[in-house]
Amino acid sequence: MENGAVYNETTEPEAKAPRRRPFGCTLQHLRGWRLPAKVVQAIFSLVAVVCEEIVDDCIYCSGLYFFEFISCSAFLLSLLILCVYCTDMYESLGKEKVQKL
Repeated sequence: MENGAVYNETTEPEAKAPRRRPFGCTLQHLRGWRLPAKVVQAIFSLVAVVCEEIVDDCIYCSGLYFFEFISCSAFLLSLLILCVYCTDMYESLGKEKVQKL
């Protein structure tokens, strides 16, 4: 008696891993006008940091230092948002954690 009809192969063929993009880049979470808005925000905050660094002399520097802090913080946070939403980090953190952040 042949067992070929009774027993089938129990292992499935190995599935191919999904093709990954370089650096895990994806634009599916920032669609439409949101991606260009975040890029423009990052560019403007970088320009603000550069303009602040151009100032050589100031009489009352407390406002300038505050502007430097705000513009540098805005630049770093906008880069962080772009990195989270445009890479695989969004899936690895989870939607709920990203919204809490």
